[in-house]
Amino acid sequence: MNLRIYIQKKIFFDIYSRKLYQELKDMDISLSEVIIYHIYDIFQIKKEVFIDSLYKIFVDPVTDIYRKKIHLKNPSFSIEYLPGKYDQRADAAMQCIKVIDPISKVFIKTGQLIELIGLNNPEEDIIKIKKHCINPNICKEKNLKEMLFPCFSNRKYVEKKNIKIIEGFIHFTYEEIKKIHKKWNFSIEINDLLFIQKYFSEENRDPKEEELRILDAYWSDHCRHTTFLTTLVNINFDGIFKDTYQSIFNKYLKDRDSIGRSKDPINLMDLSNLPSQILSKKGKLKNYVFSNERNSCIMRIDVDIIGKKKEKWYLLFKNETHNHPTEIDPFGGAATCIGGAIRDPLSGRAFVYQSIRLSGASDPTKTKTLNGKIAQRKICREAAHGYSSYGNQVGVATTHIHEIYHKGYKAKRMEVGMVIGAVPVDSVKQRNPRKGDIILLIGGLTGRDGIGGATESSKRYEYNLKNISYNIQVQKGNPIIERQIQRFFRKKKAISLIKKCNDFGAGGASVAIGELSNSLILHLDKIPIKNTSLDSIEIALSESQERMAVVLDPYDVKKFINLSHEENILSIPIAMITDNERIIFYHQKKEIFNLKSSFLNTGGSNKKKVVQVNSPTSISPFKKSKNITFSKRTFLKTLSKLNIASQKSLVEMFDSTIGGTTILMPFGGKYQMTPSEGSVQKIPVSHGETTTVSLASWGFHPNISTWSPLHGGAYAIVESVSKIVSMGGPYKNIYFSFQEYYQKLGTNPKNWGKPFASLLGAYHAQMAFELASIGGKDSMSGTYKNIHVPPTLIAFGVSIGSSLNIISPEFKKIGNRIYLYNHKPLKNEMPDFDSMKKAYDKVYEGICSGKIVSVKTIKDGGISIAIAKMSFGNRLGVVIHSNNHLLETNIGSLIIESSSSLSEEFILIGEVVSSKNLDFNGISIDIDEAIKNWIKTLTPIFSINNRDLKYTKKNILQKSRKDHKYIPLKWKSIKKVVPRVFIPIFPGTNCEFESIHAFEKEGAIVKTSVFRNLRDKDIIKSIFQMEKYIKSVQIFMLCGGFSAGDEPDGSAKFITSVLHNPYIKDSIEYFLDHDGLILGICNGFQALIKSSLLPYGKINLRNHKSPTLTYNEIGKHISQCVHIKVISDNSPWLKGMKNKIYTIPVSHSEGRFYSSEKMTNLLLRKNQIAALYVDLKGNPTMDFPYNPNGSIGSVEGLLSENGKIYGRMTHPERYNNGLLKNIPNINEHSIFRNAVQYFL
Repeated sequence: MNLRIYIQKKIFFDIYSRKLYQELKDMDISLSEVIIYHIYDIFQIKKEVFIDSLYKIFVDPVTDIYRKKIHLKNPSFSIEYLPGKYDQRADAAMQCIKVIDPISKVFIKTGQLIELIGLNNPEEDIIKIKKHCINPNICKEKNLKEMLFPCFSNRKYVEKKNIKIIEGFIHFTYEEIKKIHKKWNFSIEINDLLFIQKYFSEENRDPKEEELRILDAYWSDHCRHTTFLTTLVNINFDGIFKDTYQSIFNKYLKDRDSIGRSKDPINLMDLSNLPSQILSKKGKLKNYVFSNERNSCIMRIDVDIIGKKKEKWYLLFKNETHNHPTEIDPFGGAATCIGGAIRDPLSGRAFVYQSIRLSGASDPTKTKTLNGKIAQRKICREAAHGYSSYGNQVGVATTHIHEIYHKGYKAKRMEVGMVIGAVPVDSVKQRNPRKGDIILLIGGLTGRDGIGGATESSKRYEYNLKNISYNIQVQKGNPIIERQIQRFFRKKKAISLIKKCNDFGAGGASVAIGELSNSLILHLDKIPIKNTSLDSIEIALSESQERMAVVLDPYDVKKFINLSHEENILSIPIAMITDNERIIFYHQKKEIFNLKSSFLNTGGSNKKKVVQVNSPTSISPFKKSKNITFSKRTFLKTLSKLNIASQKSLVEMFDSTIGGTTILMPFGGKYQMTPSEGSVQKIPVSHGETTTVSLASWGFHPNISTWSPLHGGAYAIVESVSKIVSMGGPYKNIYFSFQEYYQKLGTNPKNWGKPFASLLGAYHAQMAFELASIGGKDSMSGTYKNIHVPPTLIAFGVSIGSSLNIISPEFKKIGNRIYLYNHKPLKNEMPDFDSMKKAYDKVYEGICSGKIVSVKTIKDGGISIAIAKMSFGNRLGVVIHSNNHLLETNIGSLIIESSSSLSEEFILIGEVVSSKNLDFNGISIDIDEAIKNWIKTLTPIFSINNRDLKYTKKNILQKSRKDHKYIPLKWKSIKKVVPRVFIPIFPGTNCEFESIHAFEKEGAIVKTSVFRNLRDKDIIKSIFQMEKYIKSVQIFMLCGGFSAGDEPDGSAKFITSVLHNPYIKDSIEYFLDHDGLILGICNGFQALIKSSLLPYGKINLRNHKSPTLTYNEIGKHISQCVHIKVISDNSPWLKGMKNKIYTIPVSHSEGRFYSSEKMTNLLLRKNQIAALYVDLKGNPTMDFPYNPNGSIGSVEGLLSENGKIYGRMTHPERYNNGLLKNIPNINEHSIFRNAVQYFL
């Protein structure tokens, strides 16, 4: 049968309606209420299956109202995805139904109905509201009067059955070439078409349309870096810094000559790469690894395994931008930014575990925007949601996030992701492909998304939100598949079979496959697709996410496919290596592409451009800041400036502790308010412990770069280096990767002078530090009409260090001395590298000796702002006496906290004191007042206050604050045995590695099993395998993650559907009857609650009186550390822990515990409330951030009545010795030890 249902949240739980209401109020739209109804159009479902699934999958009886039909009296409109767009909610619902009925052929479409109550100006306001809610590149207005089964063939894109030859192309005149260039809207230049014409003339045939379209993508600036490879001629310098420019340029020419490169063309790529070549020749880059698979920067490192000899590992890192996609679809563009970044090191067989996110925007506090463009506030919010949602689900810890504000980014958004991965050297077996080798596609299906992304992102940006081509340019990712590939590539027996690997990025299959070999045949119709209406060009160019290409020996293909199937991953042979030096594509047995690889690899015609570098004519940002007189007013005003204000409300959306490798939380100190200087993670070893860490930082200042790109490039290096130093990293081991982002350069020599000057400044800094960039990414299209992005060169720095030496910037102790290293630029305002190197060496020595306990870099706002941020974390006061300009912008300088005297390079300027004041030369500012000004600017942008006292105040249960007496339970006496643990891995599970480690560390034996659902029979086999494992172990754990992406509209529904299976239900009853223990953390806790295992101890359907876990009251994901107090030890899990307070990471979107007052008190009387969220005084609280999700009664965890089933939201498995060093009093939780000891 086919039917439509509507689901409405009950008012207490309707977080997202209130969130949209607040957004509309911020737009000055007057209304009284917004109600969002979720729509499910369900096709081809059996009646009995629908009845069975209604309250397991679609409706939460506690939080939801189910409606078969709906009649609204108020203005309303409905939204649905465009045909072919990936809909994670619908996909998850279909997967859940397949668990209930494996042979089901159900198809689901979802949408939203938005009811607007109390509009003052309905006719005008509803137009504004629709514009805010409907991005025509993603979705459209839904017609509720019809319910049509999707038929993707009914579209404007007609399938091409016949190959189209461009008749007469080889004889076209120049004017005809210009005409076709304009008609087809090519990204390549007219000279490239003339170059193509010459090639086909030599081939004596006209090209096919497919060949021209694929060449346009293959040779796009995005794919082939044509701007960076353009030959630069007549390079000229002018203005006050002419001598500085010329001196550095002459050094560059001399260095080129020293390695025999003087006759090679000068281009931006050469200027970027030369330091690595020079320093490699000098033996300075000992860890650098060159690879023919050029998707990532690679270092060879030694990893210290405690108690064992050191292991050889590869460390891979890469930065990626999705500027154009994020501009037109903020959520999808940002999500696939991190997705694409992850797949680059992943293609090098590395497990990606560390991420930094940088973004650039215009002022988000302003509501006005350019005509036809999305408002900056909406882009900032949705991009943050997209990036964090994808990264959180894949399970990559994002521990450093920063958004840069500059008016130039109104031209085009900047969205940058930088990731780090690692893999043991002996797991990687890179070999050259040979004739007969097979190329497999693994991962996701191919759809009509990302088509034209490479070419459009290479063009000058003429934005029109209604441009129909935009809706196929943005990819909609599926992070669950990417997580599966991550886990698969951690298996040595799988990745050791791979000869060569590439990810599907810009240009899709045509580029991903074409880059693997100079001789191959690709069969496009073998590529698995999302719908049958895709034509050959679309299949070749689709940039659908989560796809990888691997080259295998034909004898290894079957083994590899079987291994991938074990991980629930699709793996299909699509191409074969040949030996004819041609790249050939077939579709439906027709040859659509056949070119010499030598021609394809040229990247197009040779290009030349003139360069004019002009000196700035205005005063520098350094000198401008010296003119600001310090006072309490100017200090507080500076604290609230966009690029200085707190971004904690943004940062906390990103999971910073997933993987259990995080050394520094994004914010540290007792109050978690001092921002860290960068990202530090332990290398993710599979077994044992390590002290080896990877440090990551970045450097870039938009105002300095706008004033002088030369100085901007140099200071980007300085800032990146100084941050590594401040975290306790050895700066001499740093390797860089650059991110360049500039306006569309065209033919204007002055435009070309900007990136040239930036890279010249970076060249100078690299050679001065004797450090090199070994990779990067360029994006050269940041122009909208007459608006340009600022000249952007971001220097990402990566180094290897020891966790023992890592420090954080918050002030540590009253009485400690505060020193300043004052970097003074040279007369030309360039950095003084000799001074910095000497100082940085001594800082590192002081950190290693334990004398220096905190360091902070100085940037905007100068000394006073840096000191203030250091004080916020522990709210320790300072007394400062300094003759320096306290608000002066200064890059390279450091504030240092030391327990004893430092050498003469450092100026003693004050000390840490017990007062709650910041005293600068006698001007006293209250720390709380300073914090209030620091957080007020951006907090409303990224956090909408959903807490409505009308609904929550009455649910603060005072009784829950009492300590109830109880009679301890007695458990069965059992045969002593080394316990075995079973951890099932469902689609969306991402905490399995740290969970396995937590149990193995205590001596348990851990089994895992991937729940497979690619085919109907896989589901049945997975059910029986899971049943077998449950009956054979002593401990059953459901770990954290995002079960089916926390969809449909709620967490853990896929897992719950599995638990309700009769075989699984019976096996769990058997397991519990035989004294088994069950643990559910985060997503696992949600599954225990929603299956009724908690609090009732049995799997059953819930009713409206049942407890639940629902969306966080703040309406977004929250990641931080919290304090919990254990109030019951009536469980083997909690033995000896009662009344103890623990500081533990938490990270979730749906952790808000809810139950009625009657139910909560009943749970309390039965000692089933395991722990409460408490404040710094140890008192249960409803206050944010101590109770991060607004849990009723401050409840954090629950027990079953017999104490054997335990569920909790916090993540003790993510902590180990040496982690989370900037969180005071962090301590190890003993639940895993207790569970293991119970059986010993």
